[in-house]
Amino acid sequence: MADALERLRQLGIVPVIVIEDAEDAVPLARALVEGGLPCAEVTFRTAAAPEALRRIAAEFPEMLAGAGTVLTPEQAAQARDAGAKFVVSPGFNAAVVDWCQENGVPVFPGVCTPTEIEMALGKGLRTVKFFPAEPIGGLPYLKAIAAPYGMMEFIPTGGIGAAQLEKYLGFGPVVAVGGSWMVSGEWIRSRDWDRVRREVESAVRAVAETTGAER
Repeated sequence: MADALERLRQLGIVPVIVIEDAEDAVPLARALVEGGLPCAEVTFRTAAAPEALRRIAAEFPEMLAGAGTVLTPEQAAQARDAGAKFVVSPGFNAAVVDWCQENGVPVFPGVCTPTEIEMALGKGLRTVKFFPAEPIGGLPYLKAIAAPYGMMEFIPTGGIGAAQLEKYLGFGPVVAVGGSWMVSGEWIRSRDWDRVRREVESAVRAVAETTGAER
């Protein structure tokens, strides 16, 4: 997990992508890489997701490509076999966490309460997804629930856009921010890869400006 976590820390952003057609996977990944963000969380919300992840991992082995919205150990295994370098779940699913830990796959389960943070601690985890970040109270809420758990780090995801990037990355326990604002579903469906690349470039610049240096 250390390698995946360190790369997330350096990048500062995790593009959360929904791919409905596996044919879009490689050009989308290319737009991310060319924009300066060799990372993607391919959500397992569509039938095309496993094949899309497989194509990305094969074409761009240097990318930090992972699987999101993983709800079962079977999906976790499918993601690992497709080349996922990390797994993300929307909530704390003990069965998914156990499978990933037993099989050496970095896993970042979703939490939004102190109880769930303590469940993660009980599994030896120190980095979790904070979801849904904005709808549940945003950074003030995250600061409140993070306060008793100085050993924990978070990847806030959900409702976050470019306007919120600076404030989240300015909070020490935040490793990276997950979001889809730079990979809009509309742009993917219309195959507007130039637009994706431009938005990614803008997001990467924002991270550099926020942190004062390359992460």
